[in-house]
Amino acid sequence: MKVHTQSVHFSADQKLLAFIERKLSKLDQFFDRIVSAKVLLKLENSGQIRDKIAEVRLEIPGTILFVKETNKSFEASIDLAIDSLRRQLIKYKERLRAKKH
Repeated sequence: MKVHTQSVHFSADQKLLAFIERKLSKLDQFFDRIVSAKVLLKLENSGQIRDKIAEVRLEIPGTILFVKETNKSFEASIDLAIDSLRRQLIKYKERLRAKKH
């Protein structure tokens, strides 16, 4: 799977990029036909608190799965997004099996 990461209004360090790659590679256990992943990291200024937004878009043959999560750190946002994508992949895989039978 190809992973494309883009950060808006800041530059992501290598440690964060490696973390994202490692987490996304674990999704291959649930569905092995993932074509690519696009990750968009943004900072949101809402008053005193700077929330971190992670948007992940997975391209799969036949559909695109999308998740947007907000948290206090990018790592937490990515963790929430991966959990959500895992559930979406499992549902998608079940629907594919149901169509075949």
